[in-house]
Amino acid sequence: MKYLKFSQYIYVIVGVYFLYDCISTWNGDRNQAYLSLFLFVMATFMFFFRRHFHKKFEDRNNKQ
Repeated sequence: MKYLKFSQYIYVIVGVYFLYDCISTWNGDRNQAYLSLFLFVMATFMFFFRRHFHKKFEDRNNKQ
């Protein structure tokens, strides 16, 4: 289960990439920028979702 500890940070890296892509393409191709913005929001959501469940699993394992 160690991969759960590190996989949440992959979403941060992916989110930063999509935020950079959104900012860099905002004046050129607005549809691409909106897609990148959506993917940034989804990556941020997945980071917090994974972090929540990682803490939940840790608490469950510590009680046993």
